[in-house]
Amino acid sequence: MRITNALKRSFVSGMILVAPLVLTLYVLRVLVGWSLQFVDPVVRGTRLTQYTGDVEVAAQLLAVVLIVGSVVLLGFVANRSVGRQLFGRVGRIVNVIPLFSTIYGGVRQVADSLVERNTAYESVVLVEYPREGVYSIGLVTGESPNAVESFAGGEVYNVFLPNSPNPTAGRLVLLPESQVHEIDMSVRRGMRLVVTTGVGDDGPTPVTTDPNAFVDAD
Repeated sequence: MRITNALKRSFVSGMILVAPLVLTLYVLRVLVGWSLQFVDPVVRGTRLTQYTGDVEVAAQLLAVVLIVGSVVLLGFVANRSVGRQLFGRVGRIVNVIPLFSTIYGGVRQVADSLVERNTAYESVVLVEYPREGVYSIGLVTGESPNAVESFAGGEVYNVFLPNSPNPTAGRLVLLPESQVHEIDMSVRRGMRLVVTTGVGDDGPTPVTTDPNAFVDAD
């Protein structure tokens, strides 16, 4: 029996050490594969390999530097008055394109809420969803139309329930004031809680390799 318990503890300890490493490598592989969809066209379009001695990896790294530099430059210009006017016009043009404006607006709104204190969302609330006693993070987008409030017989709020970890998708629910529970949390922190699925919100989760925490010694 002691040998069996020792083998169990050793196996669990090994899995605790190996599993996070394997999952991390897998996620990195997926991210790299996804990123190459944007990097490779830049490499081919600019013929960067001729500047790197036909070394593909070096050309890809150079392309990443160019892409990051371009994003930084765009951000720099966007923070200036000329840039705000220019991108403001682009935003207005996008807003008149059906479907595209909906997708762009939703993604832009989520991105703003992650990095800025002032967002289009009014506040973070808790909603009992998908059943009573289980709470979901909700974002108040405003009060419902008069027709909805007349039907409900009172004040009704538009509440967006973002999916985790992809807050650009979710569902809109119209809830009476009594079912909307206000909490002391900023929109930015609420969105980060959704994106990180609650991991690391109040600090890193302690890592343990103690097999006794997972295996019953008996």
